[in-house]
Amino acid sequence: MKKQIAIAGLLAIILLFSGCVSESPEETTTTITVSAASSLTDAMNDIAAAFEKDNPNVKVELNYAASGALRQQIEGGAPVDVFASASQKHVDLLQGQNLIENASRVTFAKNSLVLIVQAGNPLGIASADDLTNENVVKVSIGNPETAPVGRYAKESLETMGLWGNLEGKTVYGENVRQVLTYLETGDVDAGFVYMTDAKIAKDNTIEVITTIPTVTEISYPVCVLKASEHNDEAQMFVNYLTGETGKQILTDYGFTAK
Repeated sequence: MKKQIAIAGLLAIILLFSGCVSESPEETTTTITVSAASSLTDAMNDIAAAFEKDNPNVKVELNYAASGALRQQIEGGAPVDVFASASQKHVDLLQGQNLIENASRVTFAKNSLVLIVQAGNPLGIASADDLTNENVVKVSIGNPETAPVGRYAKESLETMGLWGNLEGKTVYGENVRQVLTYLETGDVDAGFVYMTDAKIAKDNTIEVITTIPTVTEISYPVCVLKASEHNDEAQMFVNYLTGETGKQILTDYGFTAK
């Protein structure tokens, strides 16, 4: 009996240790936060999903808003690892405050500005000049203080000598997607958005009238923040965004990939 008990005990110990050996430690997952301009929403969603698939130990949390608002969040100490802006200006401001890893900064995409109207063009708008007509009551642009799309539009309208006549008709959107929504729902007569946003508008809601020349080239820089606690993973994401997969996805959404 004692012999049987001893054998049973030995077997139990062997099973216990064999279980410990076969059990592999869980792999840790690192989460990085990417703050990106609203105009990048659809493309960035796909890029982040592809990145996570190729890098299963890194999770990407995405934060979208107007570039200026995102910059202000970063200046306020928000825990951000990567910043993708729709304007060089906001990354310039962060760089001037020594808040980014300078070597990580790269321009990865370009875009264009277009004038859009409600589907069917009920007011017969053929150019930006027509926005000064009395029957055009509301024209939407992004807030020039925080949304680069608004600054690009305002600069162009000033250059064309139209801003003085249109300022009183202007309805500001917090970001480019809000401007697009105003047109989709018929709340304004016309608006200025990026070409990439016009392409993803709801069916039969808007028409693109013309491309608007911009004073400043519409380009998108990305960088790693100095405050990032996951610098290596953040740089991995930047490299992926600017690599072949990132470029292809950006091109699919209408951006000019750099």
